[in-house]
Amino acid sequence: MRHAVFVKPGHVEWRETPSPSLQGTGEALVRPIVVGRCDLDVAYVHGTMPMPSGAPIGHEIIGEIVDLGEAAAGRFRPGQRVFVSAQVACGVCPECRRGRTGRCASVPFGASYGMGREGGFGGGLADLVRVPFAGAMMSPVPSGVDPVTLIGAADMATDAWRAVAPTLNSNPAARVLVLGGLPAVIGLYSVGLARALGSPRVLYCDQSPTRSAIAQGYGAELVPTEALADSGLHDLVVVANITAAALASAFAQVAPGGSIVSVAPALDGFPELDSRALYHKGVSWTIGRPDCRPGHDGCMAAWANLGFCPDHVPTTQSTWEEAPEAWASEALYVAAVRA
Repeated sequence: MRHAVFVKPGHVEWRETPSPSLQGTGEALVRPIVVGRCDLDVAYVHGTMPMPSGAPIGHEIIGEIVDLGEAAAGRFRPGQRVFVSAQVACGVCPECRRGRTGRCASVPFGASYGMGREGGFGGGLADLVRVPFAGAMMSPVPSGVDPVTLIGAADMATDAWRAVAPTLNSNPAARVLVLGGLPAVIGLYSVGLARALGSPRVLYCDQSPTRSAIAQGYGAELVPTEALADSGLHDLVVVANITAAALASAFAQVAPGGSIVSVAPALDGFPELDSRALYHKGVSWTIGRPDCRPGHDGCMAAWANLGFCPDHVPTTQSTWEEAPEAWASEALYVAAVRA
């Protein structure tokens, strides 16, 4: 079969690889039908984050079940369309039971599709993927819905969910600031989910007019960087920006007792922080990979019940054949669609 691999920055190509097969009764084989280009893929392809040459790529997957082991057949059926979690997780180990599916103890740490990680699970931009824990990693796509409109909910919206939901579930009146840039789509989804979850005021700060217009469409108020001025008024600051300056700004903007969530690391250094002042202020800072599977359930509930629409972020559709070229494009968001 064919799968797409990262060769070098700006270059992704199709290569032949052996087809996967079922290796246990709880497994599934899935034929991807829509694969989204995650913000992390953009970082790999543009050389912002390292990835080994020859590593399979693609991890934002909606597919069609081709085959099932006996234990998985009770919950799913061949031909059914499903979301496949980007992270490989068993669902039953102590970490998974705590909702920490990104840290599953049954597989190498951080095992995922298409991110150059250990475990040899391949990538989602492929003719076929093996899902080793079908019950824990798959969830049905709602019937009658165009999967392209939901592809962002397969992965990136789960990252946005973890950024905003804990604060807004405990305080629906929380004031939210999103510092946008890169990762671009996760920042925009953070705006959309924060508004869907009831935040009365979401501010968005970004130098890109295109991204700013999308955030405004989700219901954000736009604020220029120079207008922030160390306000300290925001209960939650989401840092969807890879600069140390943005992280420093987040600590200045967060209100006493507030929270900061970084959905990406600062890649150009780390700001100087006054730990005594932050201790007095009482600031919580979360940084790290999300736990995708629990977040998927949350963002799909927001889609079904609260009006969150992943497809408000414009999606450039590519044919399956042209996916490697599309992965290297400058489009904001790309989805490869199998005919």
